[in-house]
Amino acid sequence: MVEEKKIFKFFNMPWYYFITFAIIVLASTMMGVLPAGMAGCFAFMIVFGTLLSELGDRLPIVRSFLGGGAIVVIFGMGYLRYVNFFDVFDLFTSVNSSGVSYTKILMNDIESFFKPTGAFLDFYIAALITGSILGMNRKLLMKAATRYFPAIFGGIILAFGLATLGGAITGFGAIRALLLIALPIMGGGMGAGAVPLSKIFESTGTMTAEEAISIMNPAVAIGNATSIVLAGLIVKLIVNKKLNGQGQLMYSNANDTSEVDITPEMKEKRDKITVANMGVGLFTSISFFAFGYICSSIWTSLVPSVNIHAYAWMIISVALCKIFNLLPESVEIACYQWFQFIMKNLTPTLLVGIGLCYLSLKVVIDSFSFTYILICFLTCFGAIIGAGFVGKLVGFYPIEASITAGLCMANMGGTGDVAVLSAADRMELMPFAQISSRLGGAIILIIGSLMLSIMGGML
Repeated sequence: MVEEKKIFKFFNMPWYYFITFAIIVLASTMMGVLPAGMAGCFAFMIVFGTLLSELGDRLPIVRSFLGGGAIVVIFGMGYLRYVNFFDVFDLFTSVNSSGVSYTKILMNDIESFFKPTGAFLDFYIAALITGSILGMNRKLLMKAATRYFPAIFGGIILAFGLATLGGAITGFGAIRALLLIALPIMGGGMGAGAVPLSKIFESTGTMTAEEAISIMNPAVAIGNATSIVLAGLIVKLIVNKKLNGQGQLMYSNANDTSEVDITPEMKEKRDKITVANMGVGLFTSISFFAFGYICSSIWTSLVPSVNIHAYAWMIISVALCKIFNLLPESVEIACYQWFQFIMKNLTPTLLVGIGLCYLSLKVVIDSFSFTYILICFLTCFGAIIGAGFVGKLVGFYPIEASITAGLCMANMGGTGDVAVLSAADRMELMPFAQISSRLGGAIILIIGSLMLSIMGGML
């Protein structure tokens, strides 16, 4: 029997089909006839997002230490706009009746898709928050609060403390270091961390989302790289059996994984994706998002001095529904499937919009310095020490607690978890790393809302 040759794919389709469609999209762009609105924006962003994401996932150092495709898409698109690369389209088209170049029209279309309401971002984030929390094991979610969350808070507190101290000593600014470096690093990556945080910055009037994300983007990338390197180092440098559990999180026989793994039955149900489930997941996620705005409106009317963003209320409501089992299993599965669909298919597309609309490369260049890198390192180091110390107090091995509750808070979410645990040779701790990325990141959004309402004016 002849083994079938594996075909290289772009965007989950054979490469030659993708290239054919990409040529059609770019040809219509160069001719100035790319459809306006959502259809044209999606087509254009999928082409560039897919190509840059594939590039980043194959560059050795970038893939291993800097976040791979996500970072390349964001900074790649930001760079292309910074050097006016897209002006090449004007060579093939003429200006419209108002004298506006086609490149300007195209960029305006994309910006209108992302700004000023941020509709696509809200759509993406609603799916991510709802599906990721409802997709967790309920017993794990409940049990994690008793031991694991104290370790997470230990890492957060010391990370924030060292970053603030570093900002004060170096002259960068204590509040500036806390809000623009430590907060996004501990926020769980781009899609679930820096992006919603930038919108919270804008909603509180602290600064525009564009200004915020341009400063936070380098912090997320540097924090991710630092976390991976430190994870590989601490397991080699600290081998004391009282501190290093060799992959076991809890002391004695308390490391019970029966409440961690998704059961085979649940996995089988999740794998049976249906068109109907996509609709249920879509409607449920945006309903929770709307409920977040209801709670935010009521809270603001009662306590106008403290702003808590709708994202935070959404997270709380989804977590409570999961803990108290208020939704049927079928709806939870539908939300998880919808979240997986959005994350796997539209993340590079989202990142293209972030790179074009929210990343100002000039601000990035202006903010990049030795001081900036030092504060990023102090944030990650604080996460290690804080999570390890509190972890030991609640019955965890300090090294494993430092990696999962500390560094997996400071990395770039799911891809960062894989990289950090791989570097530490602790892949069996992935369920706990996911708690850090999902719920720990959610905690940071809640903390960020409160911090910005109180300290935003001090920047």
